[in-house]
Amino acid sequence: MYRVGDYVFFENSSSNPYLIRRIEELNKTASGNVEAKVVCFYRRRDISHSLIQLADKHAKDLEEEKEEEKESPLEAELTDKQKHQLRHRELFLSRQYESLPATHIRGKCSVALLNETEAVLSYLDKEDTFFYSLVYDPTQKTLLADKGEIRVGPRFQADVPDMLQEGESDEWDQSKLEEKLWDPDCPLSSKQIDQFLVVARAVGTFARALDCSSSVRQPSLHTSAAAASRDITLFHAMDTLHRHGYDLSSALSVLVPSGGPVLCRDEMEEWSASEAAMFEEALEKYGKDFNDIRQDFLPWKSLTSIIEYYYMWKTTDRYVQQKRLKAAEAESKLKQVYIPTYNKPNPNQISVTNGKMATVNGAGPGAYHAAGGGRACESCYSMQSAQWYSWGPPNMQCRLCVSCWMYWKKYGGLKMPSRAEEPRSRGHGPRQSSHMVPVRNSGSPKSSTKTKQAFLLQATRLTKLARHMCRDVIRLRRAARRPFVPINCGAIKAESTLTCPYRDRPLSQSYGLISISPTLSPSLLLFICLSLPLSISLSLSLSLSVTSSLHLPL
Repeated sequence: MYRVGDYVFFENSSSNPYLIRRIEELNKTASGNVEAKVVCFYRRRDISHSLIQLADKHAKDLEEEKEEEKESPLEAELTDKQKHQLRHRELFLSRQYESLPATHIRGKCSVALLNETEAVLSYLDKEDTFFYSLVYDPTQKTLLADKGEIRVGPRFQADVPDMLQEGESDEWDQSKLEEKLWDPDCPLSSKQIDQFLVVARAVGTFARALDCSSSVRQPSLHTSAAAASRDITLFHAMDTLHRHGYDLSSALSVLVPSGGPVLCRDEMEEWSASEAAMFEEALEKYGKDFNDIRQDFLPWKSLTSIIEYYYMWKTTDRYVQQKRLKAAEAESKLKQVYIPTYNKPNPNQISVTNGKMATVNGAGPGAYHAAGGGRACESCYSMQSAQWYSWGPPNMQCRLCVSCWMYWKKYGGLKMPSRAEEPRSRGHGPRQSSHMVPVRNSGSPKSSTKTKQAFLLQATRLTKLARHMCRDVIRLRRAARRPFVPINCGAIKAESTLTCPYRDRPLSQSYGLISISPTLSPSLLLFICLSLPLSISLSLSLSLSVTSSLHLPL
């Protein structure tokens, strides 16, 4: 039985390790299937090498802090094998959500924030237990610490002075430190103050009736009176009464000056209906992250205005209605789902028949197969197992035993440390398979490198002649280093004409010369080819290439 809030294994590939997710919601689709909205956790193998180095530096800083506090270091008493397996238990939390079919759940696990006061060996002693201390942002490719800070000290707290003796003055001028906004011992009675506030509300209602924009937004008298009765009107009236020494006649004259009654508006009146709809949409997407709301939805509003509007919006009937709808929706959602144990055979299961490996649909629970061809388990180097699983690239024919295969699926690595799992950049260093499985050469007599298709570039005789005659124009080494830059054939032709300024000979004469002397010297052949046009020289060279009696020492 899986419930909301459980940490679970998800299988998205038969050969890859499990995905580790936290169930946030369980939703039933229109087809009747159950989908889980989950929070993503990432392993060390899922993030870049530069961020891995940053995470290791963060862990090293924690160790140094503990050493300064004269406590035991984080990994002081761990062996290389324990450190290797501890890296497989480290995860990175993300704020990313995704929806996965609930039928892909393969079991429960436990994920907790790294507790610095707890021994790290406790994570290795517990099965299916992981920890995290950093938050990974897959979009920005960043790592951040996911823990609060106890803000103690002069940077965060005020220095409390010593208590004064009886009759001793602190020598502070209170007028410079604070400003009185209301005097509870004023000469007016409570009845007079209430009557003044009623007049202020009436003035506010009348001011909204005169204002064109307010009459459009609040066409009825009830809405105008309700808007005039909000705190902004009452605060302005009480402040006016205080500034005029609690003189009612003087305060009333300020509320209704010669230009017309004073209109006081708060954020609820300043915002339009479209802005209110955008705010509700942003609040549904980002929650109470007002910086993101302002940046993506309401950049023309100040942060103060957005926050003030939010707390006023919470007092409206619309907020109460949305809260009831969300509560009813939460009640209708699934709280738990039962997923039976997955017992279908894995496609990576293999068997050994007459010394040959073959993929099977399953193996008997009591049968033990020896590793054929001297191939042992890639992790623990065991030679016998109840079942073997293919691991890595198919051409490598690597395999894992049952226990190492389950370790690989749950923890995303091999039990024993090896060079193949050393941290490195994905773009450089040793090879990796398409599933990020390190490629290892485990004593196989066959080469692990894939042979490349060989090719031969055979140049024509004219090209060979041009290399010798136009060395000043053709720089072979430079051209080889710049294979995509074309060679100026016009300059080569002009250079060859200047080098050998022979007159043009008829084609019949050249063929006659070749027929008389089938064995030609290189200089004579060069003379014949350069004395003819380029197209004729090319056809002549092709005819010479099929003449078996022609041997040129080029």
